[in-house]
Amino acid sequence: MFQNLGEMIVLFVRTIGAFPKIWRQRRKVFEQLFEIGNASLLMACILSLFIGGVIALQTGPVLAERGLSSSIGGLVGLSMCKELAPVMMAVLIAGRIGSAMSAEIGSMRVYQEIDALRTMNINPVEYLVLPRLVAISCALPLLVIFSILVGWIGGAIVSRVNQDVGISFQAFFSNLREMVAAKHVLNGVFKGFIFAVVIGVVSCHQGLQTIGGPRGIGRSVTKAVVNSIVLILILDYFLTRMLLYFD
Repeated sequence: MFQNLGEMIVLFVRTIGAFPKIWRQRRKVFEQLFEIGNASLLMACILSLFIGGVIALQTGPVLAERGLSSSIGGLVGLSMCKELAPVMMAVLIAGRIGSAMSAEIGSMRVYQEIDALRTMNINPVEYLVLPRLVAISCALPLLVIFSILVGWIGGAIVSRVNQDVGISFQAFFSNLREMVAAKHVLNGVFKGFIFAVVIGVVSCHQGLQTIGGPRGIGRSVTKAVVNSIVLILILDYFLTRMLLYFD
């Protein structure tokens, strides 16, 4: 475990060192951005809509029993901004994009394409890791913002149609505006950026460490997804503790 953590830190430092050369890889960055958006946008929309709806469905009747049904907008808004949107989008990206990154780089490692890059004096970190890390670091915070907005809409719809709550869209979003500030949205975006870096580094590291043919590729993909999700949940606690000081 400590060896893997050390190797990932070294890979991250080497990637940051190659960042001044990102302009050369701009086409690959745009390709990765399109791939991430094309693969994740619909799933992010469906997932966020129902997450917001479930929050309203579970908490709305409880608040209504205590005469606090008008507060459901703020509850859904804060839950989506500070916790659910960044974590769920990170898990989604780890499963869909992180696994693809690990499989692609792992295949190149198994079939000696990375060795061929080194033979041609092409740095694999600069050519393979840097564009993917930059693309996912830009895409995930944007997906978090999209998820927050869609989650709010889902919560508002359920709060309106649920007879146990039955508050209007105007009341829902009025309370949401009172409770949710720009800093709460920025908290979620910051978490999304950190999670994106973790997913990118873990997935690329597992791909570069792949050995053993097709079975090794499968192991690397599994490790990339599992390790990313575990690190996301661990970091989520510490990031939440840190961000509480700024509220």
